[in-house]
Amino acid sequence: MTALSAAPTVLIRAARGSDGSALRRLAALDSAHVPGGDLLVAETDGALVAAYAPATGAAIADPFRRTAEVVDLLELRGSLLRAA
Repeated sequence: MTALSAAPTVLIRAARGSDGSALRRLAALDSAHVPGGDLLVAETDGALVAAYAPATGAAIADPFRRTAEVVDLLELRGSLLRAA
């Protein structure tokens, strides 16, 4: 019997004021600036791994984690918010 590896849990939510330092750390890891405006963020294991600005499409992500699919989820959620 082969053991199944569980995919990490990803929480997508609106950024809060208390996320400022985590967003700055994430931007520094990505060699970028924190996108302006309202942000959606993705958390895995209690840590921010990506952020996305639905208004501009700008995103930042932890380059030391597999975050491409997480950014895709943020973009999808952002498109649903814009459509609503």
